[in-house]
Amino acid sequence: MAEILLLEDEESVNRGIEFTLKKEGYEVENAGTIREAWELFQKQEPKLMICDVNLPDGSSLDLIRRIRKTSLVHVICLTAMDTEIDQVMGYEAGTDDYITKPFSLSVLVLKVNAFFKRYQKSPADELESGDLLFSMSRMSARKGQEDISFTKNEWKMLKLFLEHPKQILSKNQILEQLFDLDGEFADENTVAINIRRLREKIEPDTAHPQYIRNIRGLGYIWDQNCQTRQRSSV
Repeated sequence: MAEILLLEDEESVNRGIEFTLKKEGYEVENAGTIREAWELFQKQEPKLMICDVNLPDGSSLDLIRRIRKTSLVHVICLTAMDTEIDQVMGYEAGTDDYITKPFSLSVLVLKVNAFFKRYQKSPADELESGDLLFSMSRMSARKGQEDISFTKNEWKMLKLFLEHPKQILSKNQILEQLFDLDGEFADENTVAINIRRLREKIEPDTAHPQYIRNIRGLGYIWDQNCQTRQRSSV
């Protein structure tokens, strides 16, 4: 699996970045179009993406929005557009960091090295609960040989439960944590809808849930213990 996916259509810039990062010891896959990058991402799921914004077949921000539905991969955008609104749009799409062109390869290397240093120190990526194995970076789960993917809001709610197993969370607590911070309009019905969708994906029997249980008058509880596991190929 490539550690870094590079999306840059200017050949000289692409080659320069690839050469520099490989010299630093990283595995790099490169693409010149959004379509190529998406195909590579689906096959390999890198740990870090470096993306030019304006590509021959569109804006990489659209690709980032698509990726953010299923992945928390770290994204650094390269852009000649340095206005505040351009960067706001990038962060709203899911970009983690920005480098404005023209840029120094040394600065890019420092940012890449800093990310991988944090990545190596981060907690175990895999969390096991009941019959489910969760990949925290991929926002997905596996039950036996079945892969389960989640939307952004489903995953935000699920992550909150996994971080607080065996703890009753009220509907208001869930709303405050998941929706208010994003400035999104939400009510208790939003919580119920997402709970239902999660149960449909993870519960063996939605009529008798084993994972997300309703505690009448109080809220919901993740009724399974959670334990971390060493990283694997999941």
